[in-house]
Amino acid sequence: MLVALRVKNFILMESLELQLEPGFNVLTGETGAGKSIVVGALSLVLGGRASADAIRPGAAEAEIEALFDVRGSERVKAALEAAGAPFDGELCVRRVVQASGRSRAYLNGRLCAAGELVALAGELADVASQHESVALTDPSTHLGYLDRFGKLLGERAALGVEVERVEAVASALAEARKLEQGRGEREAFLTFQLKSIDALEPRPGELDELDAERSRLRHADRLHEITSRAASRIDDGDAPIADELAKLAKEVAAAAALDATLEGPARALDAAYNELREVGRELGRYAQRTEADPARLAEVEERMFRLEGLARTHGPTLDDVIAARARLAADLDELSGMGSRIAELERELAAVHEVAATQARELSKRRKQAADKLGASISTELADLGMGGARVVVDVAALGGGGGELAVDGARLGRDGIDKVEFLISPNKGIDPRPLRRIASGGELSRALLALKRVLAEGGPAGLYVFDEVDAGVGGAVADKIGRAIADVARHHQVLCITHLAPIAAFADAHYVVSKQSAGTVTTSAVRRVEKKERTQEVARMLSGAKVTDAALKAATELIRSAHAS
Repeated sequence: MLVALRVKNFILMESLELQLEPGFNVLTGETGAGKSIVVGALSLVLGGRASADAIRPGAAEAEIEALFDVRGSERVKAALEAAGAPFDGELCVRRVVQASGRSRAYLNGRLCAAGELVALAGELADVASQHESVALTDPSTHLGYLDRFGKLLGERAALGVEVERVEAVASALAEARKLEQGRGEREAFLTFQLKSIDALEPRPGELDELDAERSRLRHADRLHEITSRAASRIDDGDAPIADELAKLAKEVAAAAALDATLEGPARALDAAYNELREVGRELGRYAQRTEADPARLAEVEERMFRLEGLARTHGPTLDDVIAARARLAADLDELSGMGSRIAELERELAAVHEVAATQARELSKRRKQAADKLGASISTELADLGMGGARVVVDVAALGGGGGELAVDGARLGRDGIDKVEFLISPNKGIDPRPLRRIASGGELSRALLALKRVLAEGGPAGLYVFDEVDAGVGGAVADKIGRAIADVARHHQVLCITHLAPIAAFADAHYVVSKQSAGTVTTSAVRRVEKKERTQEVARMLSGAKVTDAALKAATELIRSAHAS
């Protein structure tokens, strides 16, 4: 529902703030006063094309802001959440048009592209005028309207679940067949990779171990020299370090016999002597077993080279290589059983396809039955609205592109079924029905949409319906019927109607008047709400013209009373 529309420097509007009510809102005023400016402003915030001509003369930019109550609209909520915009049940759409003709758009304060506004337009408003029609003239929406009318939404949802199953099994089968086609080559490749890993039998952490051993082998002579010399200095030679330490320990032990406070240092020196002797023995053993071994060094480097090659292919670590070996083995096992897997999937696909096909055929049959009733209902409405020669056909045809697993009787099977739906209309007898979107007359288009909306009033997604020129070329009893039809739609949706006819305006729940003023060379338009006496005065003006007579006032009073009594 549109809560408020604020316009600044748009065409002739210097400033406007329009607060609409739920139900039937009507906009009236003399010809040329600027009633369609309001529709133009609303179209702009719904993603319409921006132009520098939209800016009021003398202004730097035009700004239009619309506040919508979108509580309950999961689509709007999802779109805002995906865009990172805040959502609290309201949507503020702002559009700023610059003198260059470029524009900026905002959703709840977040900068967005005009395309995002277009994507949400169908959820916010449906505009029907000579030049604009957002939702009902779009064939992509017609299937939904037919299913709502025929109470088929539950069946369509159930079919969607079955088609998802068909798609999942068909996808698995296609993948299995693809693998089967290259089975021999794939098996050879997997076997080769498995053998290359198994030939080395890598162990976790082996590369680190080999790297340490390589370092020892590369520096064997240096290590032998250092450890031999150290072992000799400790225990051999003219003045072994161990002997010197032993003498020192013995002297301090003698001193400890004279002074007990030296017992600790004496014990420490004795322990250091024993530990030094053990270090000397360990260094001696290391020196004895350490010697250059070129053959072993070559062997270590060769294995490291091969292991590092495996790691580059499957790694980067040997743990990754070991995990890859498990996957390769599993893939090879799966390939060996691919023939039976394909046969199993083919049987499963045939079963789920048969279930989906049966449901799709039944849904298509019920759609065609509902389509005849819907077309007849809309045609009857059009006759009441002064288009007695008009005929509406709700065309249900098979979806093209059917083939393979996702086809039923030559039609493409989708989650919505096997049908495409489009509303066709013949405005006059003898004219073949044409797509609704190709009707040229603004009045006929508006009335056709009004008929559709009245029949489908409980099912349409838009929160606001806008009717412009719905009264074109009609009057008298037809105008009264149009007013009643709009009032009927307004019981389910918010409506904004621009009209020249008093019988239509009389049905409104809220009445707004557009007027034009001139100050020097500048002309502006303004909108104000009228109630009670002012409203009666406006309806009387619509009946009698510029001069409002007592008879016109009396007729206006009766017209309003009668409209709201019915």
